[in-house]
Amino acid sequence: MLIRNATLPDGDQRDVRVRGESIAEVGRDLDATDQHVIEATGKRLFPGMVDAHVHFRQPGYPHKETWETGSRAAAAGGVTTVVDQPNTDPPTIDGEAFDQKADFAADSVVDWGINGGVTADWIPNVLLRRRLFALGEVFLADSTGDMGIEADLFADALEAAADNDVPVTVHAEDADYFNDDAKARDDADAWSAFRTAKAEAKAVERACAVAQEHDTTIHIAHTSTPEGVDIASEAGMTTEVTPHHLLLSRRDLSELGTFGRMNPPLRREKRRQKLYERVVDGTVDMIATDHAPHTREEKDASIWDAPSGVPGVETVLPLLLAEARDPDSALTYERVRDLTARNPADVFGLPQKGAIEAGTDADLVLVDTTETTEITGERLHSKCDWTPFEGRDAVFPEWTMVRGTVVYERGEALDADDATPQEDVFYDHQGENVRGADSERLE
Repeated sequence: MLIRNATLPDGDQRDVRVRGESIAEVGRDLDATDQHVIEATGKRLFPGMVDAHVHFRQPGYPHKETWETGSRAAAAGGVTTVVDQPNTDPPTIDGEAFDQKADFAADSVVDWGINGGVTADWIPNVLLRRRLFALGEVFLADSTGDMGIEADLFADALEAAADNDVPVTVHAEDADYFNDDAKARDDADAWSAFRTAKAEAKAVERACAVAQEHDTTIHIAHTSTPEGVDIASEAGMTTEVTPHHLLLSRRDLSELGTFGRMNPPLRREKRRQKLYERVVDGTVDMIATDHAPHTREEKDASIWDAPSGVPGVETVLPLLLAEARDPDSALTYERVRDLTARNPADVFGLPQKGAIEAGTDADLVLVDTTETTEITGERLHSKCDWTPFEGRDAVFPEWTMVRGTVVYERGEALDADDATPQEDVFYDHQGENVRGADSERLE
């Protein structure tokens, strides 16, 4: 297959030849003899996104999401690798739970990784022999699944992970700095007032100090404050920022209501702007979604009863591309590439992912950045069928390819006067564990 005249994120126009599961050549005017040719003139080609933080809810909560629905949403948004977190039912804290989740992951149309969890009941000598993507998110305060742990167990987990050459990701909030006075309120902003920005900064500081004491590095998940980003960066640790913390703030809660509750919560607009600056300037390493779907019925509750989490795996790359196409935005297409593909592949040791280069996996996303589409929850593919980004402009993929196979093609409007879209098309494809057999750990 030859993709002709595609504009890469750096602005250069190239031909890309795909042979089998890999990119064979990248260059100008490649010979198209006997090739299936895709004409991409005027369109941009990106490496597929590596989303290092999703919650596909299976096993335990298939009414919220399954590996099939979640991975289809990922493919429709240009995400070609997803990493599932351990707070399912059962939690992924031993070999049996890992194996059960891996069986469900066989339904994924995109490639995947599975993180292992840390609780008082975890079985590290068995869990760490599985083909884990990473350990974490290790919860320093309770979130969905009540997996918060004490300091001594966190230190033990760091040592065990280092001994087994497994990365560690951390959910950094310190419950000692939660504001209990906020519990007297019932407005949508009360959750942000309760789980304070200081609670994150203090937890990041503590986690980084413990990591330095053990001569290891950690990755801070869903960093929501500029203070947290700066502390981690100065300590030599890596960070991710979610699309909701990047693009939404507490001023959006009057419209979102309890659908805007997540952990960590939305922050004040000034903090959001400073966080955005750190995403643009390179201080933040990657964007990851913390895709955490719940049903409308579950979210339609009081601020203290609604579950925390919002969906995002299908809209993250389209939203970032819409930001980059805006002439007034400081976010560039190259930076979007680095945040979504190159950097997560580098941080987590995936040399086959994250780049459009000869020899890498042919994980590719073709987009037309001259056109935007309004996001509507009813057209998205997550099982929860709602989004905190309803009505925002986005640049969705025309198609998404995983290891040389087109897994998704976007339907088009029937004509200019008919807004009813044709059906999106998903093709049969089985994603694989990105921690391949060559790195398999066995009991």
